[in-house]
Amino acid sequence: MSVETQRQTFFSNLVDLLQYRAVIQPDLKLYTYLTDGEEQAVSITASELSKRAMAVAAAMIREGKRHTTALLLYPPGIDFVVGFMGCLYAGVIAIPAYPPHFRRPTPRLDSIITDSGPTIALTTESMMMDIQAHLDPSSRISHLNLLATDRLKAANQYACAPCSGNQLAFLQYTSGSTGNPKGVMVTHGNLIHNMSLIAAYFRLSPQTKIVNWLPAYHDMGLIGQLLMSLLLGCELVYMSPVNFMQKPIRWLKAITRYGATYSGAPNFAYELCVNKFNPGTDSDIDLSSWALAFNGAEPVREDTLRRFVETFAPYGFNANSLAPSYGLAEGTLYVAGCKREEPYTSLWVRSDRLEQNEVLVTEEGAPGSRPLVACGVIVPEQRVLIVNPQSGQLCAEQEVGEIWVSGPSVAGGYWNNPEATEEVFQAALAAYPEERFLRTGDLGFIRQSELYITGRIKDVIIIAGRNHYPQDLELTVQDSHPAIRKEYIAMFQAVKGNKDIVVAVAELNREYRHRTKHDPDTDLLHREVLAAAREAVAEAHDLMLDELILIRTGTISKTSSGKIQRRLAKSQYEEQKLQML
Repeated sequence: MSVETQRQTFFSNLVDLLQYRAVIQPDLKLYTYLTDGEEQAVSITASELSKRAMAVAAAMIREGKRHTTALLLYPPGIDFVVGFMGCLYAGVIAIPAYPPHFRRPTPRLDSIITDSGPTIALTTESMMMDIQAHLDPSSRISHLNLLATDRLKAANQYACAPCSGNQLAFLQYTSGSTGNPKGVMVTHGNLIHNMSLIAAYFRLSPQTKIVNWLPAYHDMGLIGQLLMSLLLGCELVYMSPVNFMQKPIRWLKAITRYGATYSGAPNFAYELCVNKFNPGTDSDIDLSSWALAFNGAEPVREDTLRRFVETFAPYGFNANSLAPSYGLAEGTLYVAGCKREEPYTSLWVRSDRLEQNEVLVTEEGAPGSRPLVACGVIVPEQRVLIVNPQSGQLCAEQEVGEIWVSGPSVAGGYWNNPEATEEVFQAALAAYPEERFLRTGDLGFIRQSELYITGRIKDVIIIAGRNHYPQDLELTVQDSHPAIRKEYIAMFQAVKGNKDIVVAVAELNREYRHRTKHDPDTDLLHREVLAAAREAVAEAHDLMLDELILIRTGTISKTSSGKIQRRLAKSQYEEQKLQML
């Protein structure tokens, strides 16, 4: 960790940190937003950000009502950072949220508002006008006071509430697999500790250059990149998620143009870059500056990493830059991950033994085996253990169990939800009587101090006493027929006629929509896909796929970080609410 980064750990909160930047480094360009995802850019310095944040704080205080929480409803851009820091300056708990789609219902947003109880929402003037003109009156947003922060003039007066490390900074609402998100209470101290770990183990410094496209309302984009710029005192260049999804090459071209050293995303983004890359038109990239490419928030696939290296090594990308990582909102963000001087670690393990929660390492590509990627080393600043979720006993090395975490990065619990807080954040172990642990709900094991993730406890499919991880089955099914849209599939266990069955719900690939215009063609396509999927699952997993349901493109439910919501898909299946062909 650099001297400058070490200095930031002396600050207990983000308010003092920004004020330090504004006074000591007033002209430091902290954020540059690419409005078109390419060349058109707007920037803000540390001094400008502090002044605008003071203006937001002053406006909230002038209302005369003491706000405990405030909803942040911003389109991608610098205004979000201003609103977020304005909340912190005012001593108000920020609630980052996905902006509403005016032509769709807003049940998730309504749930967040009901749970957190804000009376004010910060936004931009254009979005405020859209909300007032188009939003359904039944939405709970319509009951909030809206404050357009981009209309406020920068404050010349000091408008900042005292702040401490144990003060809540924001509520990070978890994605919620069944549409009932919970607000993780993240303090300033949680943030400083967790970001300091990221800086130390990813070897970041004021010389770091960051490029980002991840949304600010999600922890990986907000903490892992946006706020890291403030901690490190370096510039972050970013674009909207839509700009990336429309043309993934924009991410790589921004890394090239700005010489980025630190950037990352979930696994699907690396897969998308490989699949959409056109050497004939996209070869003007140079990725040699990219020193740390983290991959997290969803299962990290060895095949994706290998293909990414093969595709982009000719353009300067170094395999040693890849940093598979693991984290979760309840742990603020980072749990494991590090910069290595050698390629990431992967293992091939016997699938049948893994189904029994045992790890038996085999040769690469051995029959009946599957690859697993290590998601970083276990760091000494927090305790990470593998625990048998049934017995509550510690697992041996290379034995699969639930991942438990304790340390200063672990959040205090869920907002207004003491029962869930007790269940998830207050786990006890006889071996560590003075500590309380976060139960992550994720399954994994430790080998040679590295953490491997195998799945989610609640998502595991158990048939005939064998554990099947849905992500493995989904990979097999999506590769079985080109009509299945990759990464848009959910598999789960259901009950039908007192029998446990295995169900796949998959989106139709856009290129096959022409075959669904007539019922006979749709039925034929469905039979083709089901037959191919059944054969593939039986061969690879010795398992019967009972049902496969093809649904309309763009209708499967995903979280804000791109994870498939399997339990919601199961609920829609059971309630017959899937948008079938």
